[in-house]
Amino acid sequence: MVSSLKPVIRAQALSDQVYQVLRTNVANGQILPGARLQEVQLAAHLGVSRTPVREALTRLASEGLVASDGRSFAVPSLALADVDDIYEVRGLLEPEALRRAADLAPDTQARAAVQQALDDSLAADRAGDHAAFVAANARFRSAWLALVPNPRLVHAVELYADHVQHLRTRTLVDAKVRKAVLRGLKAIGRALANADGEAAAAAMREHLDEARRAFIAAVGLDHDQARSSSVKR
Repeated sequence: MVSSLKPVIRAQALSDQVYQVLRTNVANGQILPGARLQEVQLAAHLGVSRTPVREALTRLASEGLVASDGRSFAVPSLALADVDDIYEVRGLLEPEALRRAADLAPDTQARAAVQQALDDSLAADRAGDHAAFVAANARFRSAWLALVPNPRLVHAVELYADHVQHLRTRTLVDAKVRKAVLRGLKAIGRALANADGEAAAAAMREHLDEARRAFIAAVGLDHDQARSSSVKR
């Protein structure tokens, strides 16, 4: 055995790289709902062969971020029932994840990233800087998720949040929505600082309710909801 040998550092698999690029662009709204995802065009644009593109799209389809009819892929347009399903799952996962983060009573240094992201969100709102607010909001989310001790729970939270992440750039343009979001972030921050798991879970449930309402209004699904209620009556 040659003790001086070190493990070879392998580059990330090409299909993983394509997956990350496509997932990021779907999540941030660069690839919009309803868009068709053609393997040939994507491969040419990314400078890769069709195989890693197909593998990446298949993986995204398994997570529900794209839809497949067996021959092609597309970013699905969400109906009201889809939104309700997604927020139901998020309502089961995220309050419990935050409860666990708070109950561990992380030290001040561990909570510092949460507080900094909250401060950045407040500053961005005062400046009316929509892009900075979206970025700070994403950092706040990453910061509290970093405190959750169960990595599988974190993965599940991130997966279902990604289904609606692209709407943040649309909903957070509205100053009223930003104010509602800030109320939720402040409540979550206080609960974490006090290591109060129950308060953290309650704050997250209210925060998700606000987010769902803003999402539905942003894409006009509230009109569908009103029509459905009218028909039932």
